[in-house]
Amino acid sequence: MKTDVRSLRPVLLGPALLVFALLSPPAAAQSGPQRPAPKNPAKVTVQPPPAPSGKTALQDRVLAVVDEDPILASDVDRVIRLGLEQPQPGETEERFRRRVLDDLIDERLRFHEVDRFNFEQVPVDEIKKRVDEIRARYPKDPAAFQKALKEVGLDEKGLRQLVARQLLVITYVDEQLGAHVFVEPEDISRYYRDVLTPEMRKRGQQPPPLEDVREDIRETLKQQKMTQEMTRWTRELRDKADVVVYSGNPKPNQPLPPVVKTIQGQAAPKAEAKKPPRP
Repeated sequence: MKTDVRSLRPVLLGPALLVFALLSPPAAAQSGPQRPAPKNPAKVTVQPPPAPSGKTALQDRVLAVVDEDPILASDVDRVIRLGLEQPQPGETEERFRRRVLDDLIDERLRFHEVDRFNFEQVPVDEIKKRVDEIRARYPKDPAAFQKALKEVGLDEKGLRQLVARQLLVITYVDEQLGAHVFVEPEDISRYYRDVLTPEMRKRGQQPPPLEDVREDIRETLKQQKMTQEMTRWTRELRDKADVVVYSGNPKPNQPLPPVVKTIQGQAAPKAEAKKPPRP
């Protein structure tokens, strides 16, 4: 009987990156008709209606700007509220939120690069499959799934479009990075000897013959190498990009983040970054 070794396989795009699909839309994708992100998205400034006291009520804030494309605090909140990213043992809330933010920055960089190549074809069946995986997180209460989407400003149509955007990244990775991935026969033998066999014996299982699991091992190693290529590619994108992260401890002369405001009944003017305070 052929043994399935996929339980040992590191997946290229697991739940964490599905989070980025769900949580890294262009700023305009959070309400109204969903459209692809522009190549040079403009910063969005919205101004809240004056509070009765005459003070301005904070609606959202910019945590980072990736080539003039802002990532908002609500983007990070969306990851956490839907439970699509979990804190690691011993991880503080501050470090957890910063890790989510860093992942969103990386994913935004990938989106921008993929947009340059105008990938448009995404299999409908694959979109449905990914959406169903997210919906399955609420198996006992379908209404809770709809409520969770509503709380983060999404509906199912918007979710499908965001998942499709993630699948465009997968298409790019397969077509552009896959050419650099090769799995040699000795790699398969080494994995069987040094990884699979010890792991199965630890579980009290008898390892199957190499020939029975050769293709499964080949796919596992391919996914590992693809992940390494994606990491390298993302690092190169970040080195070339203009990324500004606004933290609680800004660097000297770092510009202040754009203010996110809402003007009731009026078109939103463009956001302008505040000038840094004079030393």
